[in-house]
Amino acid sequence: SHPPLCPPGIKCGGVLSAPSGNFSSPNFPGPYPYETECTWLIVVAEGSSVLLSFSHFELEYHAACAYDYLQVYNGAARDRGNLLGTFCGRSPPPPFSSAWHVMAVVFRSDRHVAKRGFAAAYRKDACGGQLTGLSGEITSPRYPESYPNDAECRWNIGGAGGSGLLTLVFADFQVEGGQGCGFDYVALFDGPTTAAPRLGRYCGNTRPPRTVSSTPHLLLLFKSDFNIGGRGFKAHFYSAGECQEVFTTVKGNFSSPRYPNFYPNNLKCQWSIQLPPGYRVKVFFLDMELEGRSSLTGGCDYDHLAAFDGGTEDGSLLGRWCGWESLAPITSRSNQLLLVLHTDRNTAKRGFSIAYVGVVPMNVSCTRTDFHIQIPVQSLAQLERKRIYLGTPFCAAQVVGGNFKIHTRFDTCGTESQKRNNTSVIVSTLYIDFSAGDQEDIHQYEVQCEPKRKEASVTLIAGPNPSRLSQAENLVDAQQREGGATVTREIKSQDTSDIIFISICILAGLLMVIAVVGLVLL
Repeated sequence: SHPPLCPPGIKCGGVLSAPSGNFSSPNFPGPYPYETECTWLIVVAEGSSVLLSFSHFELEYHAACAYDYLQVYNGAARDRGNLLGTFCGRSPPPPFSSAWHVMAVVFRSDRHVAKRGFAAAYRKDACGGQLTGLSGEITSPRYPESYPNDAECRWNIGGAGGSGLLTLVFADFQVEGGQGCGFDYVALFDGPTTAAPRLGRYCGNTRPPRTVSSTPHLLLLFKSDFNIGGRGFKAHFYSAGECQEVFTTVKGNFSSPRYPNFYPNNLKCQWSIQLPPGYRVKVFFLDMELEGRSSLTGGCDYDHLAAFDGGTEDGSLLGRWCGWESLAPITSRSNQLLLVLHTDRNTAKRGFSIAYVGVVPMNVSCTRTDFHIQIPVQSLAQLERKRIYLGTPFCAAQVVGGNFKIHTRFDTCGTESQKRNNTSVIVSTLYIDFSAGDQEDIHQYEVQCEPKRKEASVTLIAGPNPSRLSQAENLVDAQQREGGATVTREIKSQDTSDIIFISICILAGLLMVIAVVGLVLL
């Protein structure tokens, strides 16, 4: 017998606001109706979380769940950034723990093939559950108030298609101490169950160390005994690769999770760039679209990207951005730079794409006639000296002591004279060739000297290779130089002007000779 079409008065979806409850597909345990769409919005007390589990699950199967499906949202439905997963077939969704006090479930059936549907239960403030986001926060029950006695909570982090390793960082930790952590404790396992290798067992007031899994799963187990408690703990997790990455190469690029598709909500992602001492980090924003500014404060109060000088958020803030902006590059003051993306509970956008390049440490000076360039060998330890040259490969660096050195006169090595803001300057290009195999990778620095003042400067003009980036760099650097003045390239070398002057003199002499001969003939 065919299941009925959904009658107009059938109970389907709604708001569930009790501390716990159950719900199921229409007509359960009989076949669900065709062409049905139901949305359940679970709303518990502010500050609480929701644990959702499924006792029965049987929907029409499709590899992409394109026919009948059930969707679980970490917050209000229909916000793509909140989607925890789409499910169909006979494999039930894992138990989900929400990041805040609202969770939504959407069920939809098409006009063919109906199954028995699903049965689900939820309760608030149940500790533990499956955490599948790219990042998230875990707190002990009732945190920051004292946790209850006789608690046992298991948070299974990862899964649901995630393939990155997981990083767990504790922001706060106060659990009853004791020899061997035999009373209350937090234990971490390198996998989905307690049978996986144990990464650590912790108690007392000392925060556990930063932990990185070797699999895409991490289990956090919290147990308390019958007396003496504490404030408990707060921890953040990140999925490595998409939401947490450390870069140590001299150039690289990365983007927000799922770019150019919408990023998830409830994220806190970190990208750390750590280069050798002496380097600085220059960051280029290739594309950025985040949720816009607050209409109340005008600030980036919702989703935002922040950059910090150094390796932590304690470093000085280099910038904080949101909305849809075209940004000029930024450069760190040290050899480390940290970028942090925060997204809130709703309104996701495309995200960002970023490239960076390490600015090589160098000392550039000049006299009225010469350039002097010096780069520590240890900064470019993997390069031969001939890969560092000024203007032309014939002007390659020499190794003197612990430095690559270039000492050259202004009339060699592709040097040219230019007028900038009515000031004569001598300009050349320093090339550092990082190419490997078939991959060309040549970084360019403009070196400039004002001979009258004997003042030299150096500017990175081309770094990472994507062509659109090179164009952006040149444009931005041209605008930044001389306070945004356009660069007038009046290339007048001394030799050329002398030749023109001599040519004019010869022409005038010839004209005088012709005039004299003409007078004599007359």
